[in-house]
This record gives sequence, structure tokens and C-alpha cells, in this order.
Amino acid sequence: MNAYVGTATSRVDGRAKVTGAAKYAGEFAADGLAHGFVVAATIPRGRIARLDTSETLKVKGVLDVLTHAHRPPLADKDEAWKDEVAPEEGSPFRPLYDDSIKFNGQPIALVVAEDWETAKFAATLVRVDYQEEQSFATDLEAERSKGAEVKQLHKPRGDAARALAGASVRHEADYFVPTEHHNPMELFATTTVWDGNGRLTVYDKTQGVQNVHKFLCSVFGKKPDDIRVLSPYVGGAFGSGLRPQYQVVLATLAALALERSVRVGLTRQQMYGLGHRPATIERVGLGAKPDGTLDAVTHEATAVTSRYEDFSRNDTGWAEQLYKSPNSRFSHKLVRLDVSTPCDMRAPGAASGVCALECAMDELAVALKLDPIELRLKSYSDRDQSEDLPYTSKQLRECYARGAEAFGWSRRNPAPRSMRDGKELVGWGMATGVWEALQMPVAARIVLTANGHAEVSCAASDIGTGTYTIVAQVAADALGLPIENISVRLADSTLPQAPVEGGSWMAASSAHAVLGAAEDIRQDLARLASTMPASPLGGVDAADVILVDGTISKNGDKGRAVSIADAMRYGKLERLEKQKLNQFAEDKSHARNTHSAVFAEVKVDEQLGVIRVTRVVSAVAAGRILNTKTGRSQIMGGVVWGIGMALHEETVMDHRFGRIMNPNIAEYHIPVNADIHDIDVIFVEERDDRINRLGVKGLGEIGIVGVPAAIANAVYHATGKRIRRFPITLDKLLD
Repeated sequence: MNAYVGTATSRVDGRAKVTGAAKYAGEFAADGLAHGFVVAATIPRGRIARLDTSETLKVKGVLDVLTHAHRPPLADKDEAWKDEVAPEEGSPFRPLYDDSIKFNGQPIALVVAEDWETAKFAATLVRVDYQEEQSFATDLEAERSKGAEVKQLHKPRGDAARALAGASVRHEADYFVPTEHHNPMELFATTTVWDGNGRLTVYDKTQGVQNVHKFLCSVFGKKPDDIRVLSPYVGGAFGSGLRPQYQVVLATLAALALERSVRVGLTRQQMYGLGHRPATIERVGLGAKPDGTLDAVTHEATAVTSRYEDFSRNDTGWAEQLYKSPNSRFSHKLVRLDVSTPCDMRAPGAASGVCALECAMDELAVALKLDPIELRLKSYSDRDQSEDLPYTSKQLRECYARGAEAFGWSRRNPAPRSMRDGKELVGWGMATGVWEALQMPVAARIVLTANGHAEVSCAASDIGTGTYTIVAQVAADALGLPIENISVRLADSTLPQAPVEGGSWMAASSAHAVLGAAEDIRQDLARLASTMPASPLGGVDAADVILVDGTISKNGDKGRAVSIADAMRYGKLERLEKQKLNQFAEDKSHARNTHSAVFAEVKVDEQLGVIRVTRVVSAVAAGRILNTKTGRSQIMGGVVWGIGMALHEETVMDHRFGRIMNPNIAEYHIPVNADIHDIDVIFVEERDDRINRLGVKGLGEIGIVGVPAAIANAVYHATGKRIRRFPITLDKLLD
């Protein structure tokens, strides 16, 4: 019998994806499908004085133009527009709600036509006059002094200001992380199918179909049975699809207005009107004794939010989970600008905050003349300093050791500009990564048929991370069936409950829901088998029975077994169905985190300043790895994204007009194949019997955390120039 959990199992949905059988939100067909094209605002703040659609409506094939003044009803109250991950404070954006302009690129009209090309052309004929506000702001650095403190996430300890001022060795600096925009493979799109009598089937690019379902019912005043939301495949999201994006509202609005099916797909340029990783100024202060032990840690983040919502994440508290210090102070401020509300982007908060922290730790190591690993070990913390809690598990020391050995760290000459490869300067840098190990309520249903096939269903999404596969693995092992006998249905709002897929919680959460449902099936089968005439399992307690190779067997005695098919026939059952909501007991006695140690090698052309990341080693401790193949891919993907964050990604805004100047992937730079060289992923063994039954922590976020800092530290080692403003581009090195 194969054991699938913990092995390198290929994706069960891989064939569908590579052959084109997998359908994405913008690919579903419908009879009489109309197409919508978005008209966007060209100013950052103001009001629509006049919106003329007369010429647009003359175009053959145009069906209608929806505007704030011409549309079906929308909910009025703020609460109706708040989805399950919306910021607590503020009033969510409402597309086509009124004449106010809140950001450049805001949708202000939807042209609906018989085909997309006609809609796109006709949209150019919409004429808009604005009553423009004279005062608007999009520059974080210019508005930094207006930052307002948000709720403290971490309690201060000791007197950090005094300790920092009196430290034997002190480092303080600002690190700037620019606005970064999501650029997933699949553009955002929604196909809303008109089912008649006001009922709709909505195919949407989202990380949470039930979140979108509740949102649409709330916004349009619909009963739950009136709308069904599906998202069977998602071509990348990583936070961009946590909240319902505006195209799902527009597609639904148009379908209700026309009483026919409508598709609204965004262009790459229009994607830049959606959420983004907020630009952030991270000010870090570190004070240490001469031996390198920390006396004080301060971290203040000043980040962008919109004028209409307060978006913030935990940038500043990660030092509390990594390094001992008797004195600490953390602060998070928001600057309200005329931009769309930021959104989660892989490892939100940590990707930016840990980047600054780990760059600062490297600068402190240089000042102390200590090896960067030695400095981190000097103040290594076995407890979460904020709450004074032990960890369920923390194998970070082993990550340092395993990563350093694989990388060859002991051969590093610490002096900047001391290592060369021909005409290139060679730099070696490292950093620590940390993320939360979260778990959420998820339900799963299993239907087992007498022919030895099982269908597992859950409303959870798979954003490309491998949820289909791990669900199949867990079910196959728990039911004792080949993985080929398991089919998985996901991302349908009518299926058992699941939250949005994010935060690295879906693997642990969905796996335990599946495990629970399989356990209930096992117990029912054990009772059936034990009551069969002359059963070899007569008198055997259900707790001592396992499912293996299509049989119900006594644990440790394969000779005492009954086939599942025979037991179900005896019970006159064609199918056995069980649904289970996972139950994670709230445990406030321990901290739960994943950890990593990242080592990077860069080679820098001494004359041109061109940087190449030639090697990365990422040693990760994340509990039990459900699938070492897809898990390795997750970490590699995070490393690639970290390379982009360090060297490439930056949304450039012309603050005179409040307009993004590079809303495309020709000028918004992301890594390509030529930028990526050797990436070595090491999974450090980490047994965790406390966090959950399977010992699973999750891998989605930890892969990126620490990578930008490791690269920045390597660039300093290679060149002797410390760049604190990301991304690190050649002009900054040559300046």
C-alpha cells in the first residue's frame, strides 16, 4: 500500500492544467454571453461633472453603458460591502456607486457589448468631465509626517528609547519598500451566467468562493440560493484574490441589468487599479552590548493606506519572535493617500518588516565585527518575547546550521569586496525568515462508494499551491485507497464551508477536515465489518481498525481483514457519506511559527553594476511537509518572488498626476528565467505533536520572508555599498 502523505506526489490536477482542460474564470462559456469593458478614471481625486455615453451607444453591438447614474440598485450601508477580510475601519470601495473619484484608475463606467473588441473600442468614446480636487497626495515620503498610529499589536517592554541611546553599539536606519503590484498569470475576470428569474452562477477569480458569495448576496440583496460562486482553478493570486475585486460586482451588475450572461475581464493595465503591497518606510533601531547580545529593539513602520479604508499588517513585531532583548518598542503608522486600498501580498507585513529587520541585523553584525549567524545566535530566543510563550516547535538553529553547511558559509571572507569571480564582485549574505502557523475552521465531505472510489469536496480554493493534491493525499492514506481512486471537488460556494485561502493556513486546516471525515467513515466501516457473519473482525474495537488496500483490517494483523466492498454490500450501502468540520482547540500556551534561514550569493559587474543572484539556499522548518514536491515548489516560488522584491519590483507613480507610470509587465519588472539560477531548498525535520495531529504548519508565505534581506546583505558584502531603498538597481550602486 502506498503512503502518500510526506512524499513527492505529483499534482493530481497537473494534467488538466498542462492540456488546457482546466478552465479559469474568464474561459467558461454561456449562451448569449455579452462582454464588458471598464472605463477608468484619469484623475486621483474629485468628482464626475459629466459623463457622456451618447457616442458609445451608437456603436453597433453595444448593449448598454452602466454608470453611477444608470445601473441596478446597490446596497447603501457600509456593512453590506464588507467582506470577511475587509479592514475593520473605513468604508469599502463601491464601483459605480456615486460620482466621487477616490483613485486614478477607478472604474467609472462599464461598456457592455456583444463581443469584447466592440466593448473595448466603444469604451474609448465615453467622454468624461471632472470637477477635480486641487489637493491630492500619492507620495508617502512627502506625507510621512502625517502618519497616524494604529492599534498596537505588540506591547512595549522595558525602556527601549533609553536602552537604545545608551547601547555600546547602536544602529538606526530607515529602509524603504516601494509599492508593489500583483501580476499573476491569470488576469482578474468574472463570467456571470444568467440562469433566469434573477438566479446567477458566477465564475470568479478568487481565493474564497464563499466570501464572494456572501458579499454578492449582501451587495445585491439576494437570497443565498440565488447565487452560486465557483472558482475551480486560479492562475495565481497570493493575496490579490482575498477580497472580491470590482470586476465581480460589475459583471453581476451587468447580468442583472441585461438579464443575460456577462463576462468582465480586466486588462493587465487595469490590474494596477486593484490592491497592492503598500509602500512602507521601516525605521529599525538596534542596540547591543560589545559581545553582540541585544539590549534594545525598536521598529516603526509608516505605511500607505487609502483615504477610505485603514489597511495594515504586522510589519514590526517579528523581532519579538526571533531575538531576545530586554527592551523593545514597536509602532505602526498609516498615511492616508489618494490611492486604492492596499491588499495582502505574499507574507503581508513580514516580507517588508523582516526585510528591514534582517538588513539592520546585518549592519549591526558589521559594526560589531561578528559573523551574521553568530550575532543571531547570541540573542536567539526560545520564547516569543511579546507574550513570553514557548514555541510548539522551533528548529531555527538547525536551519542556520544546515543552510550554512549546504551554502559553504564557512568559506566566506567577511571583508566587503574581498571575493571575486573574474570581473565580478562576489557577495554572500544571509537572513532569517519567520511566519505564523495558522489554522482555520474548514469542513470537508467524503462520499465513499462500494466500488472503492471516494469523492472529497470542500469550498476551499486552490490558487496553484497544491490544495487539490494534498487533499487527495490525506484522503488516500486515511481511506486506504490508491490516490487514483480519489477525486476532489473544490471552490464551489455550495460545498462544505471554508474561509479564504491565505495566510498559509489552508494545508493544515483542510487536511484535518478531510482526516476527520475519513475517521468517521472508518468507524462506520469497522462497525459494519465486525457484525458480518463469521467476521474476522468480530470483537475487534473500532479504534484498532485501519483502512488499507481497500480493506478494513485489524491494526498490525493483515490476516484479519474484510474488504470495504463486502462490508458495504452487507450493510446494503451503495455510498457512505460523512462531513466533518475540523476542530482546533485554542491553545494560548504556545507560540506557533515557521522559520527559515536564507543564504544568497550575488555576483556584481564591477563596472556596470549589474547584479546576478547566482545561488540561494533556503533551509525551512515548517513542521511536517505534506508533499515534498509541491512544498519545494512553494519555497522556490517564494525565493523567486523575493529576488523580484530585492532587485526588480517597483510601482512608479508620477505624483504630479497621481498616476502609475509603469502599469504593465514590460516596465514593471519581475524576474524572468534568465534571472534565476541555483535554488536549493532544505526541509529541516521538525516534529510538532502539539500544533495539530499531523504536525503541519504551512509553506505559502515563509518562502519569501528573509530573501530580499539576504540578497541586500550579499550586495553589501560584494560592493561595500549599503542600499536601504528597494529595489536595488544598478543606478543606486553606481551613484
